[in-house]
Amino acid sequence: MTKTFTLKRQVEFNHCDMAGIVFYPRYFEMISSSIERFFADAMEFSWGEMRQTDGGMGTPMGSIDVRFRAPSRLGEWLEFTVFIKRLGTSSATFDLACASNDETRFTGSATVVYANTSTGKSAPWPNSLRSKMSTYLMSPTP
Repeated sequence: MTKTFTLKRQVEFNHCDMAGIVFYPRYFEMISSSIERFFADAMEFSWGEMRQTDGGMGTPMGSIDVRFRAPSRLGEWLEFTVFIKRLGTSSATFDLACASNDETRFTGSATVVYANTSTGKSAPWPNSLRSKMSTYLMSPTP
């Protein structure tokens, strides 16, 4: 059984444009925040702790692909769902979904790379982290 990580957050004024809907670049900040919370809450390995590992590790974003489906408005509660679609040697691709009251707001994917933030060079996921991450790995469809 694959685990799912979810994060709920309310749309705030600073997320919105003049029309009172989420300005699309703010979703990218929310995606980053969801992945940061995934590591801190589900993996018990925050980005702050990563920075103290092996000369300063992190998970810079390699790619983001998003399909917007409906607008989100000031005051609404959004639920972000995160699965791991692919777990590579030094990268992970997350499947993402955002909904409010069972209405999909966006779907997408984001790939992060485990890398030394000083040198920019990727490194293999630590075995203990890889083991925890694998419990969020989506089962292949038969």
